[in-house]
Amino acid sequence: MTEPGGERRGRGIAVSAPNELAAAAGVGVAREGGNAVDAAVAAAITTMVSEVGLVSLTAGGFVTLQLPGEDPVTVDGGVAMPGRGLGADRLGRGLWDVRTDYAGGTTMTVGPGSVAVPGALKALDVVARRHGTLPWSRLLQPAVEAAAGFPHGSASYYYLRYVHEPVFGWQDESRATVLSPDGELWPVGSTVVVPHLEDTVRQLAEEGVGALYGGDLGARAAAAVQEAEGLLTLQDLTSYDAVVRPALRLRVGDWELATNPPPASGGVALTAVLELLRGRPAGGPWDETDLRVLARAQALVLGEGLTGPDTEAGRTALAEEVLRRVREVDPVALTSPSTATVSAADAAGGTCAITVSSGYGSGFVVPGTGLAMNNCLGEQELVAAGPHALRPGERISSNMAPTVLRRADGGAALAISSPGSDRIPTALAQVVALFVNGGLDLAPAVAQPRLHVRVRPTEDPPVQVDHEEDLVLPADLGLPTRAMPARSMYFGGVSAALWTAATGLEAYGDPRRTGVVAVHHG
Repeated sequence: MTEPGGERRGRGIAVSAPNELAAAAGVGVAREGGNAVDAAVAAAITTMVSEVGLVSLTAGGFVTLQLPGEDPVTVDGGVAMPGRGLGADRLGRGLWDVRTDYAGGTTMTVGPGSVAVPGALKALDVVARRHGTLPWSRLLQPAVEAAAGFPHGSASYYYLRYVHEPVFGWQDESRATVLSPDGELWPVGSTVVVPHLEDTVRQLAEEGVGALYGGDLGARAAAAVQEAEGLLTLQDLTSYDAVVRPALRLRVGDWELATNPPPASGGVALTAVLELLRGRPAGGPWDETDLRVLARAQALVLGEGLTGPDTEAGRTALAEEVLRRVREVDPVALTSPSTATVSAADAAGGTCAITVSSGYGSGFVVPGTGLAMNNCLGEQELVAAGPHALRPGERISSNMAPTVLRRADGGAALAISSPGSDRIPTALAQVVALFVNGGLDLAPAVAQPRLHVRVRPTEDPPVQVDHEEDLVLPADLGLPTRAMPARSMYFGGVSAALWTAATGLEAYGDPRRTGVVAVHHG
């Protein structure tokens, strides 16, 4: 949506977000002079309140941003292993597996024992204090209002159709967040009211994130999780810090890309795939040769097991080795036969991309708070060694890859991000390649049909090319394929916000999800 006419003031902002409340939150702070960081933070926290089942305030998250005249940075608010101060006898409790048909078949580990130390709010606080312009309480005001009641979105409804009983139905408090008083899944568009959530968001607005990271709210959350045989302790929360890291950078055509660095894996996979594409597609959509390269590039990168090492140091070392190896790959060889995101750009050329994830949801809500806890220890594709294998405080691997790009001549800047588990880096790589290399406008680049190479070593087949049915693959691809519906939510939900000196501000949402865009022209 574009802001209606009338008196305009504040800073020009373009925002792409999962729903209308979140997009409106971003342009609302822009009207008061907020920059791209303020807009993205306000939109992200509103999203964490208003996408029930998909994401929550106990998410992990990453923020990549670049302001004019500054180097790009990523703020790491990824989740961590809990259990500080607890004995080994507590491991292995409070969790169980659920098999669903979501995302083409997914097994997840849920329950209080799947709850990791949340980090997104801490990262958003760091970003707002260091790079924003408005008070924290103002950035949370739209989230407070949303928590009083928000429309149920179609993406949330789609996910909850698969999991509302096995994941969210075992605890009374959790059931009340996803089901109406008559026991039915909230219909799309109906007003969802999560009991006690408004009070919790108001407390975070008034007291800051310290309420969760060591204050009364955190104490209540840790006590409830431990009582239910989970591992989260108050010491875990008070010890948690977001980490500011130099962004991982890659030159792509006339643009410099900056994304989430190791020990997270998503940005590494994104840059490795783009490195292997080496300028493809050239001047248009994918041709048959491009698609062969795209599929084999994804298979090569995702087959490296970037999420496998169970230490941050191990994942960083593997990432550096993979990036070194892909630079040496002969390009001719490649031609042979859950989660929410916000992107914002401002009229000064500032960009900010945020991705947050609560995993699939643990199904546990802290009584009396409306605080839905993550299951980030239970994302089996990210914790190959098991949910309780890491040391307390160790960061969990992540596919999240919020990304910003700046054209070399300084005349354009782009923020882009996506949800979608291991489809995050592959979705982003395809959009960036089509936009930068293929020369497509941003909207058709986002809308183009996609493929994703699904790598599951323990399944049959272990490698499979999933693709939207309107993407015609070469007959000699050399890998098993699976056609899926066009514009399927499975293939991510890219959000993008663009500023150019020539045309100003634009924002685009993915037709695969109910993305909403808003532009305030200042």
